[in-house]
Parts: sequence; C-alpha cells; structure tokens
Amino acid sequence: MSAASRASLRLNSTNRPTRTRNRAALLTAGAAVAALTLSACGSGGTSGGSGNTNFVTGTNGIATVAKDGRAAAPELAGETVNGTRLDVADYKGKVVVLNVWGSWCPPCRAEAKNFEKVYQDVKGQGVQFVGINTRDTSVGPAKAFEADYGITYPSLFDPTGKLMLRFKKGTLNPQLIPSTLVIDRDGRVAARALQALSEDKLRSMLKPVLAEK
Repeated sequence: MSAASRASLRLNSTNRPTRTRNRAALLTAGAAVAALTLSACGSGGTSGGSGNTNFVTGTNGIATVAKDGRAAAPELAGETVNGTRLDVADYKGKVVVLNVWGSWCPPCRAEAKNFEKVYQDVKGQGVQFVGINTRDTSVGPAKAFEADYGITYPSLFDPTGKLMLRFKKGTLNPQLIPSTLVIDRDGRVAARALQALSEDKLRSMLKPVLAEK
C-alpha cells in the first residue's frame, strides 16, 4: 500500500466518528421538533401548568372551581377575525364560553360543529360564546375555518397568544389547543377543559355554571 493510500485511510477513519456524531445530532434535533409539533395541537390533557388556580379535575378531564375560589378572568379585548372590536367584559352578567382554537389544528376542526350547535341551543339563555383564534398568521385561514364549520359567534384574533398569557398562571397551557373555559356571570373562571370536546361534554361543562344564581 502506498503512503498516499495509508494517509487517505487514516483521514477517513478520523472523519467517521464526526459524521456519526453529526447524524446523531440531526436525528435528536429532528425528534425534538417533531415532539414540539405534536404537542402544539392534540386531543388535549389535564395539565395547565404550575400555579394555584383551585381547579379540581374530574374523571372526564373537565376541571371546575368552587364559587368561592374562582379567579377573575383578565381583560380580553381586541379585533375579531372579522375586523370588529370586541370586549369580553361587555358580556358580564352572562355565562361566557371561551374557546381557544386554530385553523391549523385537527382537534379544533373535530369540535367546531359541536360548539356551534350548543351555542345555537343556549344563546337565548344568557350565554355567549367567544373564540380566541391563535397561531394563525393571518385572518384568511381563520375566516375560512368559520365559514366551513358555520361558526356564527365572534373570535378574537390572537396570532401570538398574548391573550392566553393574561390568565392567571396555571389556567391555560399554550401547548394544549384547543382549550375551553367557562366564565361565570361575575366574570370569573368556573370551568376548564384542555382537550377537544364532544357535544355532550361541552353541555355537561356548561350546565352547572348556567344553573348558578
């Protein structure tokens, strides 16, 4: 074997561990991105992050707060998907169902018709539904979503999630979309679901708060 051939073999042997490490690093990074993508939109969960919010989670995944332990909802105002001004405080005295959704989110599409159906059934009983559209970079996809699923209640346009972060720590988890809160007539958070909701689950979540006097 020539001296040049031996030198080439040594060079290849030296580079092989580096190439192996590079491939491993790429695989690890790819797995991390995939995990983040999956966690950004799923069927939901029961964890809202740290913070003493007094939620008690039932076996159905819906968490509730006793009347004397409820925290006030923060100021939620801004432009809607359709360009009008909306302030949730204007609905004080009504029960408000607040749904966080995105047009990019398959579970949000799965629950959308359930929300519209329940809304039509209860809107005459002092209930107002409001959406918070998040992580859509423009209103176009959000408008198309509302048209596709026949959504008639308004949604605040919140592409960066700033409105979600106004809630008391532990109330919402930005990685769990869709999420739903029920706000009582006094403007306080009464119930929470960090998952897509069937029609029955949504009704069961709303009913106790609607029955309060």
